Parts: sequence; C-alpha cells; structure tokens
Amino acid sequence: MASHPAASAQPESFSSLRQQFLLRLDITFLNHGSFGACPRPVFERYQKWQRELEEQPVEFLGRRFAPMMLEARTTLADYVKCSPDELVFVPNATTGLNTVARSLTLQPGDEVLTTDHEYGALDRTWLSVCRARGASYVRRTIPLPVHTADEVVEWVWSGVTPRTRVLFLSHITSPTALVLPVAGLVRLAREAGITTVIDGAHAPGQIPLDLASLGADFYSGNCHKWLCAPKGSAFLFARRDVQGMIDPLVVSWGWNRDADTMRPSRFVDENEWQGTRDVAAYLTVPAAIQFQADHDWPRVRDRCHALLRDVRQRLSDLTGLTPPCPDSRDWYGQMASFPLPPCDATMLQEGLYRQYGVEVPVVEWQGRQLVRVSIQAYNSPADVQVLVKALASLLRDTTKGL
Repeated sequence: MASHPAASAQPESFSSLRQQFLLRLDITFLNHGSFGACPRPVFERYQKWQRELEEQPVEFLGRRFAPMMLEARTTLADYVKCSPDELVFVPNATTGLNTVARSLTLQPGDEVLTTDHEYGALDRTWLSVCRARGASYVRRTIPLPVHTADEVVEWVWSGVTPRTRVLFLSHITSPTALVLPVAGLVRLAREAGITTVIDGAHAPGQIPLDLASLGADFYSGNCHKWLCAPKGSAFLFARRDVQGMIDPLVVSWGWNRDADTMRPSRFVDENEWQGTRDVAAYLTVPAAIQFQADHDWPRVRDRCHALLRDVRQRLSDLTGLTPPCPDSRDWYGQMASFPLPPCDATMLQEGLYRQYGVEVPVVEWQGRQLVRVSIQAYNSPADVQVLVKALASLLRDTTKGL
C-alpha cells in the first residue's frame, strides 16, 4: 500500500478532490452517509473487473474466484485489523446482520437488548426474528443530548436482565449520527456471557477500526459508504470461536464441504460461494483502500471534521438549539445530526432539493426533526454556505412559530 504523503505537504484542495468523484456538479451533495459516492479511479477499476468477468466467465468464476476473493479479503482484513478467515463479503451491512440475527438460537422469553437510535431496517429484522422465536426486542432510551460515554454505557447496561441473550448496537447511529461507546459495552457483555452484534454500517472509512481489539462477536460494516467502494460491497466479521453459530442465508456448494479439503474456514466456505453473481464490487474494495491511502485520508477526515464543526456552530446559531453531543471526535466524525425547530421534515427536505439543489436528509426521530449532514472529501465551505442559507429561508416557511 502506498505511503501517506509527508506531513509537511499541502493537503489537496476541495476542488481537486471534487474532480475525483462522479457526482453531479449542480447538486450540493451533503448526504454521503446514505449510499456513499465512488471516486473515478475506483469506479474504473470496478468496471474493469466487470469486463474481465464478461470476457471469460468460466475462467473468472471457475478458476480465479477463490484466490481473487482471498486477496480482497486479506486487504480488507488488514484494514479493519482481523484475520482474513474471520470475515466474508456481503452486499450490505443489513444482509450481514440478517445472517447473524437469523442464525442465533433465541428461545421464548429471551431478550435482545438495543437502543432507540438504531437503523429502521435492523429494528424490523430483529422484531421479525424475535416474533418468530417468542423472544423480546428491548429498546433502551438514550436521551439527547448525551454528555459522557459512562453515562451512555450506564443507560444501556441498566437494561440487562437475566433473560438478555444478545446486545445489538450501532457503532455509529443512523438517525442521530453518534459514535457510541461500544467498546465498553462489548467488554461488559463478554464478561456476562452475552452475545454482541454490532452494526458498523457507517464506520469503515470514517473512524479507525480494530476488530480484534474491539472483541465483538459479530460486526457488519459497509464498504460502499465512507470507504468509497462501489455499491454492493460490505463485510460480515465473526470471531473464530463463534463462527459455528452462523448459518448462511443461501446454502450452496460451500456448505458441509468435506473435511479433507483442508479449507481454513467453514464460515468463509459457506458464505462466500453462492452461485453465479457479480463480485466485482467486492474485488474493488482494495482499490478503494488504496485510493484513500494515496490521498492521505487521515488528513482528509480531519479537514472534513473541521468543516462539520463549522456546520454545527452555524446551525446552532441559526436555530438556537443544543447539538446532541459534546463537540468531540469521540462523538462524531464526518457525519452529524442537528436538531431543527418543529417542522414538516418531508416538506423541508423536498424544498432543500427542489429549490436549492441541496441533497441532505431531514429525518423524523422520536418526535423530533433532525438534519443529518455528511461532509466528505469533495465538500467545501461553499457547500456549507448553500445549506445554511437554504435552511434559513425554508425554516421560516416550514416551522411552527419560528
């Protein structure tokens, strides 16, 4: 992997990095968190993989598949700090977490403990699984604003009962964009014999990851969001000692392979080969990792965080409302949610896009309206200016009493 530029080198300009992405120039794109955005050279590598597949499908899938996937998994494993046989590629984090949720042997009366800040699709996943098994999905409230990590750990852990079998948490929450103190909660859960399942959809590429040190049983993260890989690339991590708990969502040739094949991981065998499919997005993940290394991504993240701090201050000044967390990298990285006065969230989001060309989500959460702002390498202070001016204008029309 290429080394980072010297610390004394000048960082790339916003416009230079903006040209690396395929995003439309007429849109102020502040919603990287929803689906990500792929840089040109990474996307070109993705298309090259697809061409290779079509040029000789039998060679690609029949002879080259296993070594190519191993190389891609090894690069990703080095990046997230685990062993290559502890992770498999999946299309998205939701698929990875469904694999885990549907594999666990929950019994009637068991409880899955979580928070009220989780992603809606995974709430539905766990509710579906718990309903089928007679278990309960228990959501603990984390009130805003948060102040300390210990406070959050205490709020969540106070929901543990003798029936708690699973602790399910987002590393970075979707609606409120908070970096949760998952390490402390994972440690407590392991000591109590509770299985830990972490939704890392927004983590890879936005915050450093060390899955071996984190110690979670299962962790699923997206590569297509903050790591800037193509759509349809994500991973599921499972510690070696719990891999036997996982059943593949799709049973194919990797299931129950003969022991004399001496394959290193049943987990990989059963989940990696699922018949004919386009794996180009998975094979492109190393190119995304390389792209970020080539462009000194730690410095890019620092600059994005600084710009997001400016958004935080300007929106607080505009609305007079308190941000949901302390002003610290411990709580937010390149994405943050900010409270808005009571308003019609759908109308506000539509107005931002239709009238001002601003792509940013306005979400309803626990009876509140929040605007979730993502700052990626291609964003500039001018984008922030457009957002603030647009909100100042539209809030006058959509709020009640402002």
